Amino acid sequence: MLSLFGLGTQPSPARLDEGGDVMLILSGQGNPGDKYAKNRHNAGFLVLDHIHAAFGFQPWRSKFESEIAEGSIGPDRTKVLLVKPQTFYNETGRALSKVTQFYKLGAEDVVVLHDEIDLAPGRLRMKQGGGHSGNNGIRSMIAHLGPDIRRVRIGVGHPGDKTKVMPYVLSDFSKADLEWFEPLTKAIADALPFLAEGNDERFQTEVMRLAPAPKRDPKQRNSSED
Repeated sequence: MLSLFGLGTQPSPARLDEGGDVMLILSGQGNPGDKYAKNRHNAGFLVLDHIHAAFGFQPWRSKFESEIAEGSIGPDRTKVLLVKPQTFYNETGRALSKVTQFYKLGAEDVVVLHDEIDLAPGRLRMKQGGGHSGNNGIRSMIAHLGPDIRRVRIGVGHPGDKTKVMPYVLSDFSKADLEWFEPLTKAIADALPFLAEGNDERFQTEVMRLAPAPKRDPKQRNSSED
């Protein structure tokens, strides 16, 4: 298994067919820079890094105020663009709108992977449409792209007090967190072909089959594990 914080040897980069068009954008939510690299708020970036290595995407390059990488996924070799906006979490929609305009894709062709405090650690849920639920990064995405973006909501749990939310998500994953986060990340990559073909329900089911969420004491707060 590829370790999230030491990806190891990567396969040779996949090459897009000559003239192949990007059909799907996978965008992670996160903040740029080493200071934030292992934060819970960077769950989306960390998952993209794993996908990048597991599928042998082309090297990351800077464009559209983002780090981007091209590759393909699934038996149909769906052309996919990985995007890590470098505008900081709350302004990610600004960068991603430049990507969609260039590739002439709509909100329904965008999948955003992000941390979700309203889901228990290790839970994963797909969502399309609806509001931002207080997530300022998703608020930015909706403002720039519209509400039809598809979302991979990665549960990181809630610290138990709303005043502690910001320091909680801007803290690194604990060792206890990695016991569920690394298997979940691998499961997301393994189930990704279902997402690429537009079968979000099957993708969600397969991820949870491969990496069931840990059973937790409901009285135990997440912050006690840090």
